[in-house]
Amino acid sequence: MSTPPPVDNEHQPIRVLVVEDDPLAADAHALYVRRVPGFAVAGVVHSRADASQFLKRAAVDLLLLDLFLPDGHGLQLVRSLRAAGHTADVIAVTSARDLAVVREGVSLGVVQYVLKPFTFSTLRDRLVRYADFRAAAGEASGQDEVDRALAALRAPQPASLPKGLSLDTLQTITEALRAAGADGLSAGTAATAVGISRITARRYLEHLVHTSRAARTPQYGHVGRPELRYRWLSQM
Repeated sequence: MSTPPPVDNEHQPIRVLVVEDDPLAADAHALYVRRVPGFAVAGVVHSRADASQFLKRAAVDLLLLDLFLPDGHGLQLVRSLRAAGHTADVIAVTSARDLAVVREGVSLGVVQYVLKPFTFSTLRDRLVRYADFRAAAGEASGQDEVDRALAALRAPQPASLPKGLSLDTLQTITEALRAAGADGLSAGTAATAVGISRITARRYLEHLVHTSRAARTPQYGHVGRPELRYRWLSQM
């Protein structure tokens, strides 16, 4: 298998091959990649064999790789690519939580894992951090600079919350909202379910809307102002 030559151009977008057997998920992942500045979708394939064939004829910088493919495990693909001399980096997109698989992936050059289901903001964070790591060049002045370069890739920090909100309560609200399904929750219903005030519940729900993890819609049918209902946005 021949390896297409790399393009040495700092302004060249990072070329991503999406490898995902579910066509709907593949389209969603490609859409997410296209929304991140500095990245371009080189192609979308649905199997290990198709990925191998694609890489014979096109240059790719990064694989967004599902680990469960119809014709073999994703890490088998990575192993064969490394044997053939391909140096493209890999971000694994998977529902697998087996840490032994994670360790094996790291040994093969998997630079990030994104667990399904995930939001656009989660993938965007990983891609931006990968781009920062990739952009590092030259000789490090010391250990601190090496540590910073690795931290950009390996240690993503949780998104900061608005003042007064806690991660624990946000997680509880999120779980209640996801459990409500398509019907969603009002701020009052969420407050009762979680055991907090309606005003506080609404702050958390509005935060989820602001971060594109929930949608807000008015519900009519009663006298007076319509009631706002919040619904979890399912992500691939």
